[in-house]
Amino acid sequence: MAIKEALRELRGQLSLLDRQVSARAELKDVDLDCLDLIGRHGPMSPTALARQAGLHPATLTGILDRLERAGWVVRERDTADRRAVLIRALPERNAELFRLYSGMNHAMDEICAGYTEAELDLLAGFLRRATGAGRDATAALSGD
Repeated sequence: MAIKEALRELRGQLSLLDRQVSARAELKDVDLDCLDLIGRHGPMSPTALARQAGLHPATLTGILDRLERAGWVVRERDTADRRAVLIRALPERNAELFRLYSGMNHAMDEICAGYTEAELDLLAGFLRRATGAGRDATAALSGD
């Protein structure tokens, strides 16, 4: 099926792009993944981040230590629960990532400009459903 092949090629190309960004930002691939989750979902607890990233909490501790030492994130007390800690990305440092992804972001803007709002809604719906299927497949494998 052509759509599955196109998605597979896209996944591979985005993986290569992420590797280049990671190398230029001097991050490990998993560090970049965690930064992306924090950036998209806002400040979050280490437990929530470990769950979202599919990582063991002990593994996540090492990742957060690296990210904090390099100035990408800070650990802060949760104002709603002073016993809890939240991980927050530092915007000034994350601007570096936006710069590294700017070529792809610009290209995506140009591609999207060639579609109607209805077509973009259809594509976004398809991608959300495909993401959900990936999430379900991941959960099924992690249950083994």
